[in-house]
Amino acid sequence: MTMYSLFLRCLNITYTHIEGDGSYASEKIGDTLYLYFEKSNGKNDWKTNLNFPVKTHRGYLAHRGFVRVWESLAADIHKIVKDSACSKITVTGYSHGGALALLCHEYILSVFPAATVVGYGFGTPRVVWGFLGNKRHRWDNFTVIRNIDDIVTHLPPAFLGYRHMGNLITVGQRGKYSSIDAHREENILRELKLVN
Repeated sequence: MTMYSLFLRCLNITYTHIEGDGSYASEKIGDTLYLYFEKSNGKNDWKTNLNFPVKTHRGYLAHRGFVRVWESLAADIHKIVKDSACSKITVTGYSHGGALALLCHEYILSVFPAATVVGYGFGTPRVVWGFLGNKRHRWDNFTVIRNIDDIVTHLPPAFLGYRHMGNLITVGQRGKYSSIDAHREENILRELKLVN
């Protein structure tokens, strides 16, 4: 799948919503399991997004709100991965969902070491805090896609110690959109179409 088609699928798939404010979807295509995490879809998600003091999580420090939601999803995702018997897994999310995809990517890589895992976060905020040294490799195959002026991808601010993990791909042109419009799904799709 191209990044454009993967993002389009992430936007249009039907999500399962669980207690703890997590929303996910999964599908198996060929021998690949696809896991999707939904963007913010209500007041509780926005409270989560703003709950950014750090919390220790799996040996590193991360955004407390996103960790809380991921922990509510982890058992469901674990079962889906285990039952799928797929050795290839693609994890994808948009915005709030991109943050969850980043945490999911690291979890699967650690708990299912035989799996080949790639991850994509579209318009993803920063999730991990501090310098991780030898733990950074956990996100070698995770890619954050930023529409250049997208405000969400610049939060929480780097001066507070938050870092993007994995690879950062920038699309779009500086000044083409306002910082809020650069985060809108239709504008990210427009820019992805130009690079695919």
